[in-house]
Amino acid sequence: MADAAASAWVRDMAPDGTGFIRAGSGAPVLLIHGVGMSASIWQSQIEMMKGRHDLIAIDMLGHGGSPLPPENAELRDFADQAIRLLDHLGLDSVSVVGHSMGALVAQEIALLAPSRVNSVVCLNAVFRRPPALAQAVRERAAALGHHNDRSAIAATIARWFGDPIPADLAGAAATARTALESVDAQGYARTYRLFARADAEHADRLAEFSHPALFMTGSEDRNSTPAMSAAMARLAPNGHCLVLSGEKHMMTIASPEKVTHHIEVFLENPTDAASAGIAFDIPEFRRALGSFLTGVTIVTTIGAEGEPRGFTANSFTSVSLEPPLVLVCIAKKALGHSAFSTSRGFAINILSESQKTESGIFASRAVDKFAAVAWQPGQTGNPLIDGSVAVFDCGMEQLVDAGDHSILIGRVRDFNHNGAQPLGYCRGAYVTPGLSQEALAAAPPETEVGAILENEGRVLFFETADGSHELPVGRGLGAAGDARSLKGRLAARAIDAQLGFLFAVWDDAADPSRTHVYYRGTVDGAYSDDRRVRLVDIEHIAGLKIVDPAVRSMLDRYARERTEDQFGVYVGNEVEGEVRPLAKPAPAAAIHSGHR
Repeated sequence: MADAAASAWVRDMAPDGTGFIRAGSGAPVLLIHGVGMSASIWQSQIEMMKGRHDLIAIDMLGHGGSPLPPENAELRDFADQAIRLLDHLGLDSVSVVGHSMGALVAQEIALLAPSRVNSVVCLNAVFRRPPALAQAVRERAAALGHHNDRSAIAATIARWFGDPIPADLAGAAATARTALESVDAQGYARTYRLFARADAEHADRLAEFSHPALFMTGSEDRNSTPAMSAAMARLAPNGHCLVLSGEKHMMTIASPEKVTHHIEVFLENPTDAASAGIAFDIPEFRRALGSFLTGVTIVTTIGAEGEPRGFTANSFTSVSLEPPLVLVCIAKKALGHSAFSTSRGFAINILSESQKTESGIFASRAVDKFAAVAWQPGQTGNPLIDGSVAVFDCGMEQLVDAGDHSILIGRVRDFNHNGAQPLGYCRGAYVTPGLSQEALAAAPPETEVGAILENEGRVLFFETADGSHELPVGRGLGAAGDARSLKGRLAARAIDAQLGFLFAVWDDAADPSRTHVYYRGTVDGAYSDDRRVRLVDIEHIAGLKIVDPAVRSMLDRYARERTEDQFGVYVGNEVEGEVRPLAKPAPAAAIHSGHR
């Protein structure tokens, strides 16, 4: 592979015998391979980066065309080799990308000659191996010395790529195998022995590491673990960690496009290493934040002209009990930002389920929001809205700049609260958790209570002797010790379920005194050893034999609303009724008034 790949590159040799490959033009980047590889292993990176970078891939001592390292080599021997090459090429400074052992050499260069390094990318680097892992590496190092030891090579390939090797990694594994079979046995052994003991070489020196540094590894790398990269990034003043999901130790050749993309993004802007992560999808980020169920608040203050000001927010949290501190966030683009950021205080009004209208008004751009609500001045003069579940009247403790928002930290001067049900907010919509709580409390003991229990896109069913399927159901919610109740029947089969929102309530047409209540919920994966307990993919539910037509209809609705991520509550009987939204979409402005 090496000769064929290098045919389009400039392969050369420095005066000291160091072999290297050079290609491309632009900002210079030094590429340092790992133990057992050579400069040619960077073929993919060179091809993808040569349009914007002057790439120099070095053969480490004992590898490729370079001379052997000393018998008892140190990292400095490899760093000095790289610096001599930079001198030969007339390069004052470079960015350095090192893989595995090459990452240790890259760190040594940066510490030994900081003025020669612009930034560093450490791929699959080792750091402070745990005792068991360190012992295994030392034992492998002690056993080296036989040229072309096929059993040792096979073990290495299995460790790097898996055993058996997945089909999609066969090409990368073959490339690595060819390199290992070609490397000088003595050079490999001397270098590996150093690699086996150098994992803590820079433990006390990373604090001196002033360069922008990206420590990147794979989530499945068992030898250069994510914890190692995270620890190095924590110690280096300008260090950042990036873990690539699903990748192993040889990710540079197993997933070259992905790895090279992150290298290039980092080299383009090394002072913002976080940008080397996956491209940030702001709408998707907002949806992810919306998965957190919060309350809804109206934050109020008095403006410079004595006028009441307010906005809707769900970005509220407690901060401290002693002293009593709370915080809320306001978007810098919000109309009221100036009034709140210069205020001496503010009040937080936690809304009840009956205050959806008020929430919408204060999330809008209405001219006089306070004309539509009843309110009273609090102890500090801030407006307190009547009917709120709780109010916190605060003095301004601190204003914190935070991206496109400002954080208002308030010291609570006065507060009050009542037992009303709070208004919830989740996934861009209002939710009313009190509906489920009240239904649970009000359900008569003989009510048929069932549950749609989900686990990672699958719903739990009980299979009957005739091959039909039923949802878990019992007489009343009950308790684990009540064999007839829903909880009792779940407990009897060791099913650990968590009930959530109400999903359907209907009366039995044949027996009007009988009511059916079904909840949504979740269940742990390890649910039962009973073969008649099954988890069925939601898209396969339509093919199940379900005797009760009302339950069939309910499940059809569940599958549809699950796809739309907008649930309602069915109320009626098995013949007719209506779906009442559990979550009422909130005004768009409300989404931007807090974190979401």
